[in-house]
Amino acid sequence: MTTAAKEPPTERVPGRVWTVRLTGHADRTATVTCSTAACRMPPPRSKDLAGLRAFAAQHAAAHARVATVHANAWCHCGSTQCAAHPDTPAHCAGGVALVLQHDPLVGRVWTLEEVCDACAPLIPNARILARAARPSHAKVPAPQVPMPARPGIPGGFSSPTTQPAEGPARQSRRPRRTPRPAQRRGQGQGR
Repeated sequence: MTTAAKEPPTERVPGRVWTVRLTGHADRTATVTCSTAACRMPPPRSKDLAGLRAFAAQHAAAHARVATVHANAWCHCGSTQCAAHPDTPAHCAGGVALVLQHDPLVGRVWTLEEVCDACAPLIPNARILARAARPSHAKVPAPQVPMPARPGIPGGFSSPTTQPAEGPARQSRRPRRTPRPAQRRGQGQGR
C-alpha cells in the first residue's frame, strides 16, 4: 500500500490560467465560454448582454475563490514570453500571485492566471487577488541551556580561583596620550 506524501510538492508545475470570454454574434446575441471544459454555462446564445457580462464576471470571481494559488507554479506570463506586458521587460522572480486581468473598456475577456511577483504589477488592467502562502521554514528554537557559572577574574591576570572583588566593579581606563608639539625640521634634515 502506498501513502501520499504529507509535504507539499517541491517540483515546479506550469502556472494555471482560466479565461472567461463573452463572444458576440452577427444576430446581436452573445455567448459566454470558459477555458475549463467542466464549467456549466448559461444558454448557448442570449440577447441579454448585461446579464451575460454579469454572469461572466461572477464566473471569473468563482474561479478566483476556489483556486488555491500554487506556491510551486511557474509564472504563466513568463511561459508566454511575457506577452501580457511586451513593452516592459522583466525577469520572472519572487512568489506566485493570482491576478485577474480585465479591461473594463472592452469588457469581453476575464483572465485569471498564476504569475510571478515581478510580472504581476506590469500586466495592464490586472488586479492581484491572492498570493501563494510561502512555506514556513521556521525552525523550532533549541532550548536554552544555562551556561555554568565561572568564577570571576578581576583584571584578567589573576588565577581562576580568585573571587571577584566586593562592591561595584571598576573599569580600568587607559591614560590619555598628550599630543607632542611638532618638531620643525631644519635645513639638511630632510629624508
